[in-house]
Amino acid sequence: MNHEIFLGEAVARYKGFLHLIKRNWEKSIKRFCVPTYDIDLIWHTHQLHPVTYCKDLNESLGKILEHDDMDSDRTKGKKLDVGFSGTTKQWEETFGRRYWKAGAMYKGTAPAPVTTTLYPSNIMSREIAVVNDFQKMIQLPEVKQVEVLLEIVGIKNLPDGCKESLFVSFSKKQPDAFLNIKQKLTILSEAGEKQVASFQCEPTGELFFELVSQSPSNLPAVKKVRTIGTALLSLDNFLNPVSRLAVEKWVELLPSSRKVSSKPACLRIAVSFTVPNQAPHVWHMVQPQSLLKGCLFQLPGRIQNNKSWTRVINGTDSEVIRLQIRDSTEVKTKHQGIAKKDVIGLTESGDTHTLAEFRGAKWSLMNSQWCLQRTKKFSEYDHLFELVGHRMVNIFQGRRLDFERKHCEKHRSEQDFMTAVEFSAENPYGKAVALLDFKSGFVRVKEDWMVLPGIISAFILSDTWKMVRYFGF
Repeated sequence: MNHEIFLGEAVARYKGFLHLIKRNWEKSIKRFCVPTYDIDLIWHTHQLHPVTYCKDLNESLGKILEHDDMDSDRTKGKKLDVGFSGTTKQWEETFGRRYWKAGAMYKGTAPAPVTTTLYPSNIMSREIAVVNDFQKMIQLPEVKQVEVLLEIVGIKNLPDGCKESLFVSFSKKQPDAFLNIKQKLTILSEAGEKQVASFQCEPTGELFFELVSQSPSNLPAVKKVRTIGTALLSLDNFLNPVSRLAVEKWVELLPSSRKVSSKPACLRIAVSFTVPNQAPHVWHMVQPQSLLKGCLFQLPGRIQNNKSWTRVINGTDSEVIRLQIRDSTEVKTKHQGIAKKDVIGLTESGDTHTLAEFRGAKWSLMNSQWCLQRTKKFSEYDHLFELVGHRMVNIFQGRRLDFERKHCEKHRSEQDFMTAVEFSAENPYGKAVALLDFKSGFVRVKEDWMVLPGIISAFILSDTWKMVRYFGF
């Protein structure tokens, strides 16, 4: 993260962290202080300049602070867990601000690497300026997203008779692509227990809050629910442009009843954000109903006879292109005894384009800008296919790197997925750029340049997936 606002806030939090350590020393409190990742980033950066690091810490703490990175066990009750809970409590009591911060929290163990060796420089990606009709074929929406951490810290000026069980319901006033349902949080000062919501949304519009009370009713297992008041928090004030990535403030509630109070009820809301970034593009490849039940794409033997098209739909359910595999129209339709085939794209304007050509053992994509071929190596550890052009992309079986299955996700066979991983000078160990989900037909793409080659590759590779799934090839 190299945004100046993020780094500025991280430096300030690092100084606050050192202050806590100093106070513990002064009071002879033995506490293992655990930094969040933004603080840890600045701490390690500070240590890269040992002369300055020693000078600064001698001035601020009176001695040099060793950075202990040896502990990694986050089991409840262990040193890291206890230390982080104690650091959180001390920070919030000392500074009156939340310690937890969006983009700086532990998210589980790192995904397994796809390789442990650097890729040689002769196959690294190279940047070139390519402007052609293929790039204009699919219009990419400019959708950004942020990660949000939200906590309801306290409440004041409650109307009389509102001492029942309280909680806060929150949503986006205008639902967006990532946050389109209501969620609820308890209030720290009322429940006595920390509850934090982590979610994603677009960095525009307003968060809508409802303070809700619950009380018992005459019917068993039924509670009376009423809204006491509502409030709005504008994201544009902080994120358009980015001015602050963390805020904690009292927000006045607009009362739901007509009773006028001398002091309006208020919620203390703590919210933090990551810097807005481009949201991944998600495409759905949909086949006509005439195909075999449960099979999203046509089986290989039916391709040349079925003149139907696969529809590619974006996140707003709008069709952006149709795809079809045909036998080549060239006079000589075989190459080394293997039939030549073409992938045809039909755009919204009705124009058709040859997007890929199968000649021998490989596919040539987008007028030879890319080449898709099976790799010579084949094992569960090696990539299955290579997509080579002005960048180097290897395609691996299963969900890998950033797309690796999370514990909360529904278990599915890794055979249903392939992950496209780019190798470059910037990411010599690989960076996941697309996820191909053949069973559901979804293609998730993280980079603009990968959208069209990713969709074409997914369309072609779906038949390989079906042959393995249905025939055991």
